[in-house]
Amino acid sequence: MPLLDTLGRPLNSLRISVTDRCNIRCRYCMPEDDYVWLPRSSILSFEEIDRLVGIFTRLGVTKLRLTGGEPLLRQNLDRLVSMLSRRPEVKDLALTTNGILLGRYAASLKEAGLGRVTVSLDTLREERFRQLTRSGRHREVVEGIERARAAGFSKIKLNAVVIRGFNDDELCDLLEFGRERGLEVRFIEYMDVGGATRWSLQDVVSKKEILDILSRRYGRIEPVVEAGTAPAPADRFALADGTVFGVIASTTQPFCRSCDRSRLTADGMWFLCLYAEEGVDLRDLVRSGAEDQEIARRIKEAWRARADRGAERRLELTERKALYPLEALRADPHREMHTRGG
Repeated sequence: MPLLDTLGRPLNSLRISVTDRCNIRCRYCMPEDDYVWLPRSSILSFEEIDRLVGIFTRLGVTKLRLTGGEPLLRQNLDRLVSMLSRRPEVKDLALTTNGILLGRYAASLKEAGLGRVTVSLDTLREERFRQLTRSGRHREVVEGIERARAAGFSKIKLNAVVIRGFNDDELCDLLEFGRERGLEVRFIEYMDVGGATRWSLQDVVSKKEILDILSRRYGRIEPVVEAGTAPAPADRFALADGTVFGVIASTTQPFCRSCDRSRLTADGMWFLCLYAEEGVDLRDLVRSGAEDQEIARRIKEAWRARADRGAERRLELTERKALYPLEALRADPHREMHTRGG
């Protein structure tokens, strides 16, 4: 029997942050100049992560995604990939990266057993990339995508956060970039999570607007009907020529009622919702000598009591601002998006 929460949602997908560090500073995630980092001693070892994954898979998890921060900053990540890919219960092992270091590691990750890669790229213009990320490494991202394709990754996705007045004039260009390279582009509504201290509802380009912009260029756009597939954050659509893309409308049309995702931070805090105030400290259980059965019991108790509908609750607000003021983030770095994992 699957492990279900109070709304009947199964425990199926686990996102694992392997580091809270990042090598760029995107305005929608890390817009400030200074951050509080997790202590190095608190970061889970690969063996501790693998042990927890073993417990989670016995409880029903079949999908794993490695995130950060920027996960490729974690040294020898291919060793963790190799450990996790050996588990027969894991049916989908993926990585989300900003792509800067992907060219360096794509081949070794593929050889280690990584199944899929998602690259974040919000603009094709180098100067805009510099403004968005405070980094001049745009070409390395594009080169990383090409190296990933050459390494044999066949289902590469491209994530683009859409911000009004910044890159909403590049939707067609991004779609063409993906089409030319066999990438599935996913447009993401700007979300009011964690470190988005400068978020404003006026900056959000909704799914409806995204589809309107694309239809003016491409004509009729049809939803992709996928009967029998597991819930996914993106609504997928197809152009007349068959090109498929997705829109993740977490801000204006949340998918909380079907969300089967939870997140494990680099220091072992387990969050049942991206917006959750509190998490379950699994690192303390692991390092205090708890048996697997005890850890599994705590996970089952927490999931069965889960009633989180964070994005839906945000949608219900009459006055919607950034989720946390800066001082609240400084008080608890686990509230940061780069700590909690995407």
